[in-house]
Order: sequence, then structure tokens, then C-alpha cells
Amino acid sequence: MPKAVPSVPKSGEATRRIRGAVASHAPGAPGATPTRAGGRAPSPSRRRVWMLGPALVAGVAYLDPGNVASNMTAGAKYGYLLVWVVVLANLIAWLVQYLSAKLGLVTGRSLPEVLGQSIRRPWARRTYWLQAELVAMATDVAEVIGGAIALQLLFGLPLVWGGAVTALVSLGLLVVQTRHGARTFEFVIIGLVAVIAVGFVAGVFVAPPSAAGVAGGLVPRFEGSGSLLLAASILGATVMPHAIYAHSALTRDRFGADPTPIPRLLRATRWDVSISMLIAGAVNVAILLLAAANLAGVAGTDTLAGAYAALHDDLGPVVATLFAVGLLASGLASTSVGAYAGAEIMHGLLCTRIPLLVRRLVSIIPALLLLGLDADPTQALVLSQVVLSFGIPFALIPLVVLTSRGTLLGRFRNRVTTTVLGAAASLALVVLNGMLVLLLAAE
Repeated sequence: MPKAVPSVPKSGEATRRIRGAVASHAPGAPGATPTRAGGRAPSPSRRRVWMLGPALVAGVAYLDPGNVASNMTAGAKYGYLLVWVVVLANLIAWLVQYLSAKLGLVTGRSLPEVLGQSIRRPWARRTYWLQAELVAMATDVAEVIGGAIALQLLFGLPLVWGGAVTALVSLGLLVVQTRHGARTFEFVIIGLVAVIAVGFVAGVFVAPPSAAGVAGGLVPRFEGSGSLLLAASILGATVMPHAIYAHSALTRDRFGADPTPIPRLLRATRWDVSISMLIAGAVNVAILLLAAANLAGVAGTDTLAGAYAALHDDLGPVVATLFAVGLLASGLASTSVGAYAGAEIMHGLLCTRIPLLVRRLVSIIPALLLLGLDADPTQALVLSQVVLSFGIPFALIPLVVLTSRGTLLGRFRNRVTTTVLGAAASLALVVLNGMLVLLLAAE
């Protein structure tokens, strides 16, 4: 477990303590509060809207192709059985993402940076980085394969070429972030989130699910090891380790020079996270309900290509095309955020930076190898989410511990209730993963 760190971080905390006492900031200076044409500051409500964005970008991790594969498979195989898992996962995700954002806001450092400075022994830091790097690669497997499948469904492009195109486009999105700043990158990603939402939710309005089935799916239960495997996959796809690492960095980059007092930023962040998780949760539930209402018992729907074909036959080409477009937008947006998180993990834990192109190539190789070896792409997606579920405790437990320390966050440390909820979420995930291992070993 990470050791205690100095009570005052190197730069971010001192800056924030000073800015909390500042009543105004020179217009046009970096991080200055936007003003209207007449020189007046915008209303508080408009200012809060301007603060939204980092959670929506991090929330793309909850709308990646791994989510689509896990939720579609869960709905097609078990109907409404695992609706409660999707809801629970998004509730946990709200707490996790808020804690990550708070860490970045208060300390001015990302979670990997804090861990890199807290883990004193080089071998322990490198070991921790290795597991985080494997998780980042598993993330890329899901996102690149999802984009490749979408390009094949829409344009007939071979999977390997589709994976390469997805990687190149994601690199272009990262260039936008480095050249034009965090805000422009946020606008691009939020636009893709809108496409994702429309693509995946449209089918639910065309073929509404059973209200009784949805209500029954909110009752926690399993049906054999297969449903437990999918539950772990859903949790891994929803509470994603790289999103935990990335969100603290996104808030650091966005508000590092912002003169707004921390309490106001934290209130805006709670709105940001709430809106992001509401969108992600609604889309994830919609995907499962779409499969449960229209694909249950239909042969071949355990793959994304099969689900697309079934939707095409049952609900028509428009719904099927929207589904494929949503999948493509999901792959492009999520792999960009995943690469951002991977770069931050390496920087924070190893104190080194590598060019984005090199980083993109390193993380893309496993996905392209799987595609080149003709591995079942949908199965690879689901299993990648299981790998992610095992990486959750390594990100979540340190996050809960660090944000509960007054020596690090001062008066902004977690309340006892928040720490208890975070510990309970961590324990539940560890227990679920342990049960999964035992059931898989028994088969």
C-alpha cells in the first residue's frame, strides 16, 4: 500500500491555496474566468456549464466496445437477468470517478503521479506499472477490435485494416489534444459521445423492452458461472482502471491554472460526473435491454456481427446501421482516451515520457496480433473486460486510501461515509473476482 506523502504537494496545492483567496483574475490570463463582451463575468450557472467536460471525456471509457460486447452478450444469453449489475457498476463508477477527479483538483497531480512519488522502492513501482500497462493494453484490445468490427460491418473492411485505421484516427484525436488544448479535445469527444448515444439507444425506442422484465432484472442474482463471468465482464467494462487514472489527469490539465476556489470546482465536478455517469448508465442499460428484448434466443447473437445481422433482420437496416455507427464512434473515442491514460500511467509511475506515436504503436500491437490470428473478436472483447476487472483493485484501493488522507488532501479528504463506501466497493469487486476464478477453475 502506498506510503504517506508530504503534506503539501510540489506545485498544485500551493497554487490552489493561493487561488482560493483570490477574488478576481485578470481577463485573458491563462485560466481566467471567461467574461462577456461588456467585461462582466458570466452568471454562476453559465460558469458551471463551462466547467463541465473532463468527466464526459473520462466517461467514454464506460461506453467503449467492451461495454457493448459485454452488455449485448448478457442480454442475448440471459435476458434481463443482469440489469442490476449494470446499474450497480455505474453507481460504483460515480463514486470512483468523483474521487479521481477530486485527487487531481486538490493536489494538482494525477493518481499515477501520486503513486509514483509514494511507492519508494523502484522494483515495487515498476511492478505496479507493469500490471497497469497490461490493463491499458487490454483496454486497447477492446477498443481497437470494436472499431475494426464496426468498419467491417459498415464498409466491409478487413479486420486487421480496420484496426489500423482505428488506431490512426485515435492518434489524430490525440494530436488535437496536444496542439489545440484540452477544451477542444473535450468538444470532439463529447460529439462522439452524442453519436454513441443515438446509435445505441435508438433501437430501444423502436422495440421497447418489457417493463416487467426490466423490474425483474433489478433483483440481484446469478444463474451459474456463465452469468458470473459476464457480471465480472460488465464490471470490468464499466469501472475501468484506465478511466480512474485518466480522470485525475484530465482535471489536472483542465483546472491547473484556474483561479476558481476548490469548493466551487468540486461542486461543478459532482455535476460533471453525475451527467457523465447518467449518460453512460442509460446507454449501457439500453444496450442490454435492446439485446434482451430482441436478441434473446436468436442464434449467432453472441458476436457483435451476429447481433448486427439480427438487428438488421428484426428491426431494419436503419437501426442496424445506427448500431454500427455507434460502435465505430465508441471505438474511436475510447481508444483515444485509453492512449491518453496509458501515456499518463507511464509518465507518473516511471517518470518518463515517450512520443505519442511510439505509445500508440506499443499498445496497438496486441490488438492487431489478435486480429491477424483470426481470434474470435467478440470473445476477445469480453475476455479483455475480465482482465480489466482484475486490474480494478490496484487502481481503486490506492485511490480510496489516498483521498482519505488529510496529509494529502487536507480538509478536502474523504468523509468517513465516503471511505466506507469506497472500501465496500473495493471489497465487493475483489470478492466477485475471487469467485470468478474459483468457478472457472472448477469447469
